[in-house]
Amino acid sequence: MKKIVFGAGFFLIILSLFPQELSHVVSVINIEIPTRVFKGDKFIDHLTINDFEVYEDGQPQPIEAVYLIKKADIKREEGKKEIKPRLSRLFIFLFEMTEYLPETDKAMDYFIDQVILPDDSFEVVTPVKTYRMKSDVFDIIPKETVKKQLKEILRRDIVMGGSEYRNLLRDVRASLEEGNLNDYRMYLEQLETLRKLDQKKMIAFAEELKKQDGQKNVFLFYQQEVLPQLAPDARARMMLSGDPQSALEQMELLDSYTRDVRFDVGAIQKAFSDASVSINFIFITKTQMTGRDVTNMNPSWNIVMVEKSEDFFSAFREIARATGGLSTSSANAASAFKTAVDASENYYLIYYRPQNYKADGKFHELKVKVKSGNYNVIHRAGYIAR
Repeated sequence: MKKIVFGAGFFLIILSLFPQELSHVVSVINIEIPTRVFKGDKFIDHLTINDFEVYEDGQPQPIEAVYLIKKADIKREEGKKEIKPRLSRLFIFLFEMTEYLPETDKAMDYFIDQVILPDDSFEVVTPVKTYRMKSDVFDIIPKETVKKQLKEILRRDIVMGGSEYRNLLRDVRASLEEGNLNDYRMYLEQLETLRKLDQKKMIAFAEELKKQDGQKNVFLFYQQEVLPQLAPDARARMMLSGDPQSALEQMELLDSYTRDVRFDVGAIQKAFSDASVSINFIFITKTQMTGRDVTNMNPSWNIVMVEKSEDFFSAFREIARATGGLSTSSANAASAFKTAVDASENYYLIYYRPQNYKADGKFHELKVKVKSGNYNVIHRAGYIAR
């Protein structure tokens, strides 16, 4: 798997570049909190300014204004009229995938056909490059042409970027089938060197996004990682074949292969929360190498592919939660994306005036509550006072 590289790359000639925008600094007077309220899977759109409570570091704060937003339109506004929401939208797609899946094409089709609006911009980050586009490109190039080129880019870059990982995974499986524990251990270690997430670059990426005006949504497509393991029946046969020691060593080697997150999840949460960037985590449970969702793998095979993404899954799920985004898990990337992007298009913008504001450079925790009703309230975790 290629190292995740955020905020760097090259641009296609046909793609329009983002305009340079002035940095947006959190206002001393009003703090903006994009907030989503759900009852089950349904967005609740009837709430008023009197239904909300806002707390900063546990202290209640006076709400200045509340706006109900659907897509990029204000559907209802209450409170001070001089507060003007910034409703232009930036969408960023991060593909941390080792194998190309056709469902990613359908996700891009849905986005271009049903989601993007004239004032929106979007960026696609593959395992190889970054591509940036303004939606006014559709005034020059037909949508069907743009979709075709994007799909060609995704297929090419995902296949190219994941080639080393896929080859190593095949070597891991072959060594297990041959009973070569030394090679098996070596290939596992080499696989681990490909799993890198650069914390400094992620935080720098968040800081760059903070300079962008409007509402910012990141969709991280993360394909689960799988490792080969002997199926239960193969273990039993090996135990009965007169080579129980080899069977035990193989089982212990993979069972002991645990991973610890090697980056500061809290620091990344604070950086993206401060930038008011909503991270939506789309965990894809399907791989082409197995041809199926590995969570439903038939255990009767001699070799089974076992899911081993628990460390990154937990970390990104927490990052999504802290930024007001959603986490979804599915074998169908297109369906999971549709769920996440549809949810992102409906929200409240809540503005409040912090009491005793000080530019202390500290992270201040935010909490939004609905006074009555059993709702799931999603919003960013806080901001840094500067």
